Amino acid sequence: MTEFLEVEGGRIAYEVTGDGPLVVLLPGMGTRRDFYRSLAPQLAAAGYRVAAADLRGLGESSTGWASYTRTDTAADTLALIRHLGGPAVIVGHSFSGGSATIAAAQAPQLVTAIVEIGPFTRVPKLSPGGLLTNSRYRQGTLLLLRTGLTGSISAWTRYLDHAFPGPKPEGYGELISALQAHLREPGRMAATRKMGMSRPTDAEARLGSIRCPALVLMGTLDPDWPDPRAEADGIVAAMPAGLGRAVMIDGAGHYPHTQFPDQVAAAVLPFLKEHASA
Repeated sequence: MTEFLEVEGGRIAYEVTGDGPLVVLLPGMGTRRDFYRSLAPQLAAAGYRVAAADLRGLGESSTGWASYTRTDTAADTLALIRHLGGPAVIVGHSFSGGSATIAAAQAPQLVTAIVEIGPFTRVPKLSPGGLLTNSRYRQGTLLLLRTGLTGSISAWTRYLDHAFPGPKPEGYGELISALQAHLREPGRMAATRKMGMSRPTDAEARLGSIRCPALVLMGTLDPDWPDPRAEADGIVAAMPAGLGRAVMIDGAGHYPHTQFPDQVAAAVLPFLKEHASA
């Protein structure tokens, strides 16, 4: 059942399943909380209270916000944790991986750990060499640029197809069709584009300030970087020593939690057992 939290500037939609220590799931830009539809039940079944939220401007959250930065999403997330009675572990994907970093640094008393999936927590370094030698990275970069410049839902859909290499998850066609219909609603694609234009300088500045354990999950075939392993290791290296750990999901693209939820659950559940608290 969808619930709503009123915050400054609008309202955030979320749904809660399960009982136990709180885990907040944040999707990436241009998607909705249903991208966690296969992972969330596994976490709830393992004994966690799972709150899956829609980002401002997307899903069932309201549109028309003044800005769409990672810092904004971090503030929305901390408000949700306070409302639900934290502390919590934050799981953030892509854009929201940066938000998880910021929230953890801003309110360590509310965030016991973070999981960042395919995170944009550092300013991307466009790699001419990668564009020349890595066709997966080249195509993904061009599709993201086209989406940002034109706001084309078709370009975004082609990017999503590209970001799910190999086998598509069960129900993928229905998931994408529902997302396309959603993005045609007024304000939805505009929110996506504004998130895409928001550089992760705010998140990068906070990587060295987190105080909690962090798990970075990256697909080995993620097209958003010329070398996904190097990006994951670079994020961990920017954190205080001993707090971060990188795990690669073999064969996954930019959405491992949707594409291979069982493998992601196998990596996340031991981490939650160690670091989630009631």
